[in-house]
Amino acid sequence: MLPFEHIITINKESKISVYRQIAISVIKAIRNGVLKPGYHLPGTRELSKALGVHRKTVIAAYDELHAQDWITIIPRKYTAVSNRIPILRPQQWNPENPLSSYENNFNLPFKIIDQKIEKPHTVLLPEIVIDDGHPDVRLSPIDDLLKTYRSYTSKRHTIKNANIGTEQGTIRLREELAQYLSETRGLNIRSENLLITHGAQMSIYLAAQLILGPGSNIIVGSPNYPAANAAFEQTGATLTEVPIDENGIDTEAIELICRKKKINAVYVIPHHHYPTTVTLSAARRMKLHELSATYSFAIIEDDYDYDYHYTSSPYLPLAGSSHQGNIIYTGSFSKILDPSLRIGFMVAPRNFIDQCTALRKIIDVGGDGYMQNALAFLIREGELKRHLKKAKKIYHQRRDFLDILLKEKLSRYISYIRPSGGMAFWIQLSSEYPVHRLLEIPQLKILRADEKLNAFRFGFASMDEKELEKTVDFLKAALDRF
Repeated sequence: MLPFEHIITINKESKISVYRQIAISVIKAIRNGVLKPGYHLPGTRELSKALGVHRKTVIAAYDELHAQDWITIIPRKYTAVSNRIPILRPQQWNPENPLSSYENNFNLPFKIIDQKIEKPHTVLLPEIVIDDGHPDVRLSPIDDLLKTYRSYTSKRHTIKNANIGTEQGTIRLREELAQYLSETRGLNIRSENLLITHGAQMSIYLAAQLILGPGSNIIVGSPNYPAANAAFEQTGATLTEVPIDENGIDTEAIELICRKKKINAVYVIPHHHYPTTVTLSAARRMKLHELSATYSFAIIEDDYDYDYHYTSSPYLPLAGSSHQGNIIYTGSFSKILDPSLRIGFMVAPRNFIDQCTALRKIIDVGGDGYMQNALAFLIREGELKRHLKKAKKIYHQRRDFLDILLKEKLSRYISYIRPSGGMAFWIQLSSEYPVHRLLEIPQLKILRADEKLNAFRFGFASMDEKELEKTVDFLKAALDRF
């Protein structure tokens, strides 16, 4: 008889139940040709004794194997490997180093998206985390949102409506959002012009897939939002970078490029550009409109950070001006409510939205209808506007407080321009203080740094004054040691 105590491996620390571990081991032995068709397995009493488990556990394992047609059970006679299993050559058995199927590499041809994949690893949470501009979830009306969410999951009519039309976004949210964007951003749109997505990044990806492809060209700022660049490059398009200065993306440089080659799209972040935080000037907004009309390129307007402007009222979006439907406008609620709340939106002509919806259905059949309808309720009841008014005041105070801290404690190490809005500073380190050394400190995590520019983003909105002071003191102590 085969040594079943070695063929069947049991790990009592595993989350997989013991009877299933027995069944899985038997299936592996059959697949590997160790157990051949017709082979009589030990009785339940005999096997339970050999494995040191209760007989009922072995009975449950055999029942599972029988239900899956791996074995045949003849009551009070025998249990055998099914005769319908093809005969396989036994593979070498190596109990000391069993290899899981998924410990092998996938060795057939497939696309490589990123040559430098960083493997996730478990580490202790750092003492200080400097994000790249997140909202303070402690201020967010998440409780109200979740309360509405829960109420919708308990009502018959809301359950039915939550599962209708989520591929483009629920009609409730699209109607409320169309009205909200009209009132706050001057967008003259209807619900048909909106696609609700899992964050602004999905909107950017979908737009890129429809507009770009091999042989096409897109202009982006330098530096730029890395995830957007990745979405454009993935299409096979060629990226051309133009400088970002204190007035935003350089439209004169864009014009020079357009004179030399066909440009399919320009990607622009008009408010608080990522990562530099600068705002596109009025003159350059007008110039970009003019160039788009003259050279027939699309504008992908990423307005992720529109709502937080402190020194004056924000410029209206490019999409709010008169144009021929060539501006794809994207935004997100992640910067308003919570980064983990993945609800974004795209605004575009209906025929473009239709095709984006069709593409989105291939990779994601729809969003969370309950959450979308709960968000629609917050918008309709004015809760979102009330939250923004409160958050904007607090973030404004935190921006000014951090500005004072940086000047008092870090002026010898850094330079920066205080942003007119948004939720982060773009900090430029002096050349003798390389940012990579900050990144090597185990107690510190900086979410967005640029070693080439020797700079990093300092998100201030998510920290209160005590937390901001602690972070600046930590940075000062670290830079003093350089």
